[in-house]
Amino acid sequence: MLSAASIKDLINSGAVTWDGELRGDGLLLKLGGPIQPLVAPDAVVDLANQASIDTLYGPQITDWTTYDLAPGQMILAPASESVSLGPDVTGTIGGLSHLARVGLAVHITSPYVLPGWAGHLALELVNQSPATLRLHHGMPLARLVLQLRGGSGRTAAAHPFYGPPNALQSRYADDLVDPS
Repeated sequence: MLSAASIKDLINSGAVTWDGELRGDGLLLKLGGPIQPLVAPDAVVDLANQASIDTLYGPQITDWTTYDLAPGQMILAPASESVSLGPDVTGTIGGLSHLARVGLAVHITSPYVLPGWAGHLALELVNQSPATLRLHHGMPLARLVLQLRGGSGRTAAAHPFYGPPNALQSRYADDLVDPS
């Protein structure tokens, strides 16, 4: 894990692009928009069928300042600031423990951000609390801690499944399922 001083050096050198806040030894990820709520579809969601996966998503909410997340509800939302990592920089997303202690899970998939990433990181927020939790646009949610990988000068792998900034939904079947 890199120190705050090392992260500042990477930002100053252009190896990392970040206009947000540093907290401790990590980049502070804040809640951005739009919000993409998940809804209960009328049928089973077939993970090998993209049209079936798409039934999980309600309309995006673009104009909001607060959002009441009901118990058991899940939404997708981007971090408010974009980040880019050079070919030798990787990151790990970690939720803020204060939010975990009230039942809010902020990133429920693989925590890894690969070298070459550029854009707004998508976060998956799930309310595991027995109470409705009020979210605020711009509230701190997580940190991205950075590490260096060996082999300076390697080209970062392409990320074909990372879509436009507002494309928060899963593209699993379109991008990852082998149709054969």
